[in-house]
Amino acid sequence: MLSERAVRRMLFLRAVVSVGALLLCVGCGNTLYAVHANSAEERLEEAKQLGAEELAPYEYYYAKAHLEKAASEAAEAEYGNASDLAEISEAYALKASKLSREARRGAGR
Repeated sequence: MLSERAVRRMLFLRAVVSVGALLLCVGCGNTLYAVHANSAEERLEEAKQLGAEELAPYEYYYAKAHLEKAASEAAEAEYGNASDLAEISEAYALKASKLSREARRGAGR
């Protein structure tokens, strides 16, 4: 059986670990958003270089609008929403790039 001092010490350590874990989780939102936003921005720029504004306009502008909204959400510290929007942006930017490549190949035939 544990002494009262040992129980208090164990509860204190558990509280310290819980607070530390909470602080780590709070800091992750901004980092996760930044990773997704940077990746989406790179994919969007790639799509633009491939001519997606004209060859895949829906996908390109959908990706662009989501990235802009992600930045707006991040500015309000809504990092979960911002990260989700940035992921959607990246997916559509990739799709715009793919469609642009396919359109260029088709035009070359």
